[in-house]
This record gives sequence, structure tokens and C-alpha cells, in this order.
Amino acid sequence: MGYDMIELTKDGAVATIKLDRPKSLNALNTEMMGEVAKALAALEKDDAIGCVILTGGEKAFAAGADIKEMADLTFLEMYKSGLFHNHEAVDRFRKPIIAAVAGYALGGGCEIAMMCDFIIAADTAKFGQPEINLGVMPGIGGTQRLARAIGKAKAMDLCLTGRMMEAAEAEASGLVARVVPLDNLMDVAKEAAVKIAAQSQPISMMTKETIKTGFEMSLEQGINFERRMFQAMFTTEDQKEGMAAFVEKRKPHFKNK
Repeated sequence: MGYDMIELTKDGAVATIKLDRPKSLNALNTEMMGEVAKALAALEKDDAIGCVILTGGEKAFAAGADIKEMADLTFLEMYKSGLFHNHEAVDRFRKPIIAAVAGYALGGGCEIAMMCDFIIAADTAKFGQPEINLGVMPGIGGTQRLARAIGKAKAMDLCLTGRMMEAAEAEASGLVARVVPLDNLMDVAKEAAVKIAAQSQPISMMTKETIKTGFEMSLEQGINFERRMFQAMFTTEDQKEGMAAFVEKRKPHFKNK
């Protein structure tokens, strides 16, 4: 399948989607996000792929949504268009997905990065929700995911002032899992993805589902959900193999069953 605005590469069990509109700093338009959604749909069905990396360029992961595409739309046009439907494909993706972020991750770019399971950032990364400067607010989950990730006070600060948060602050705030030198970004992201992809795919997917689902529940509900998912794992061949390998002091050979 050919793409015009993204690059899709596969290396073993890891796939990488690179946003590729450098002249617009990877502004997220409908066509680009449609391609991302199509690529993710194909990768979810590809049993050979165990983890995906979503990345951009060195100057910008994605500097925001494509403002030219929406500036003149009316309320009804925005409402009926489902303009951001394809963006949510990142959040709906069931396999593990890592955001590897360098440069600007602003507005929609920050929101797309937050839809990934975790963010590995280059020391050049800058995050923010500057929509307030355009007379609007974040509209792809920024007010909700950001507050859950870094707390109400920080989210209010970023959304109401429009300021950018550099990588070190983003890591200290809990938005970013790791900060690494720019030159090492893709190597570190690939190393993490390879490790994830080497695990049992169904167990990784169930673990991801449990964390995401529990995040929206009370602690008691989340613990009960976790318990049932943990018990369900004992129906899999990979659970038997993983524990047998531990007892026998050898490396497990998962079959994704």
C-alpha cells in the first residue's frame, strides 16, 4: 500500500510510521491522518508486527493540526465532518505503540503523542497546547488527556497560557517516559519496541487494555478488572510457556497463543 504523507517501514516485528510533511512541520491534515489510520488498521491485522513506533522529523514531530483546513468551517460543518475521527485511530490501536518525539509536538501533535502508550522524547522536544492563541481550545483530547497525564494545574497552565514545555519538564511532569539525546532517539525507541514485540502479543495487548481501562475506573473497579484479566491469561499457551521457562531457567519462546 502506497502512502504520500507518511513513511511506513517494517523491521522484524517492529513497524515505524513516520509523519512526512516536513514543509508544514507535519501539520496534521485529513489526508495524512487518513493514511495513519489505514496503516494502523493494516498493522493491527499483521500478526508479524508486535509493536509500532510513531515518529516525525527532527524539527517537528507534528506542530499541530492543519489550521488552513478548518479555519473557515462553521459549527455544523465541523460537527458533521468528523474531522478528527482518523486521529482517534491512534488511541484505538490495540497493539503497543510508542511515540518517538523530537522537536515540536504542539496542539494536535501533542494530542497524538498522548494517544500513544508512552512517549520517548529527544532532548530537543517541546510540548504544548497553544490553541488558545487561535481563539479555540484543544479539540482532540488535549484538555482531558493532558490533565490526566500531568495534573490539573499544569494542564491549566499550558492550555490557558499556550506556553511550550521542554523535554525535561515534560519528563518531570509525567508526560514523557524517557528523555534521550536526539541522536539516540530512534535507537532507544527501537530498542524498547523490539523488547515489547518479543513478548506474547495477546498478553501485551491485554496488559495495555487493562491499564487503559483501569485508568477510567475507580481503584476498586480497576483492581477487579485487572484480576479477571490476569486470571484469563492462564488460558493461554504463552502463560504456560513463560512460567515454564522461568522455572527451567531458560528464555521463553512465545507463540502468541
